Amino acid sequence: MSSEFVKLGVRPEFQKELASHGIHEPTPVQTQSIPLLLAGRDVVAQAQTGTGKTLAFVLPILERLEPKRPFTQALIITPTRELAVQIAKEAGRLAPLVEAEVHAIYGGTDIDRQNRKLERIPSVVVGTPGRLLDHVKRGTLSLIGVRMVVVDEADEMLRRGFLEEVETLIALTSDKRQVMLFSATMPQPIRELSERYMRKPEQLRVAGKQVMVAEIEQAVVETPESDKTKTLLQLIAHYRPYLAIVFCSSKGRANKLNEALKEEGIEADALHGELSQAKREFVLKRFREAKLQVLVATDIAARGLDIEGVTHVFNYDVPQDVEWYIHRIGRTGRAGESGVAITLATTRDKIRLAKLESKIGAKLPRRNAEGSLMASEVAKKPVAKPGASRKPSSFGQGRGRNGSFDRNGSKPAGKGGKHTPRYASTAKKGASRGK
Repeated sequence: MSSEFVKLGVRPEFQKELASHGIHEPTPVQTQSIPLLLAGRDVVAQAQTGTGKTLAFVLPILERLEPKRPFTQALIITPTRELAVQIAKEAGRLAPLVEAEVHAIYGGTDIDRQNRKLERIPSVVVGTPGRLLDHVKRGTLSLIGVRMVVVDEADEMLRRGFLEEVETLIALTSDKRQVMLFSATMPQPIRELSERYMRKPEQLRVAGKQVMVAEIEQAVVETPESDKTKTLLQLIAHYRPYLAIVFCSSKGRANKLNEALKEEGIEADALHGELSQAKREFVLKRFREAKLQVLVATDIAARGLDIEGVTHVFNYDVPQDVEWYIHRIGRTGRAGESGVAITLATTRDKIRLAKLESKIGAKLPRRNAEGSLMASEVAKKPVAKPGASRKPSSFGQGRGRNGSFDRNGSKPAGKGGKHTPRYASTAKKGASRGK
């Protein structure tokens, strides 16, 4: 068993637990952050989603906890409910090893149930700014003993208008607090926040995934706006994804597209900010369990959502800028596995697409709706050999309804051939690295 985490100062018990989940070596952000945080230093880390930053702060927090002390010692602030749940789940796998409890606190759920969780005084609380402040005002959460504070996705906090609430929360914690700030970008308000609340922080800048990587086959399919849905259906039928996320620019477009996919027999559902928390969790649970094949989402799913087995990302609408493009396509090709990212572009998208390609420093290959190359070069490392094209209406029924393909896109046994699973390595459990 690799001892790379132990060399950073992490106890062997954590190393063993991580290995059981397929995590054997630390990522660059973990290698740089963990020793500093274990030493009690404040850290400002510029790192994109998907670089393993969650473990970069979770491991030092759990190492430095004193679980027997009867108050909350660590606070992790996140911009979204989904990210709070994901971090709490990640920390919750390791917390029992140090006899600690981790609870997620966020809006859209029963506050009385959260009150009962907080009565147990968890060592670590993960939550969104508004609901955390709500509990502080109610007296159900005390931050006076918190000596470790994480602000995750700080630039997204700024974009959503949460920065003032974040400052209030930090100010309520112990004067001897250690602050850890993680952000994909560092706009001026975030820098000013670090200057006000951090003591001589170590500045780390960790290179994220390159946009043009061998693990993700990227391409553009040009299509008229009126044919977008038809084109997407042809692409889905051609690529036959194990799990796919389709990104739309608004909840209205996501809902409309979701209904169109379901009418064609595709197992799909929508995810956006207007859904209740219970509905959002239900949709994500079904997608994680592969009971859904396609998740039609707004950019709420572009950051902080880590789901194993996502083989394809389709940008139904071209993202607003390169940062969102990176976040979106980063939902596939995770942990060194392969993936496909296809962007649908209309004539109205030409300027935006040209700007995106200029920022990533490469022209994306053009393909047609059947996946065939139209121009430029294909990535040197193909993700997988596409299977035979099939009609969209029959594709959605093929996963367990008519028996022609199983959930892995494999031809069933008993028809003269062996199973030939597609993207099997991506779908397997325990393959993630440094989530």
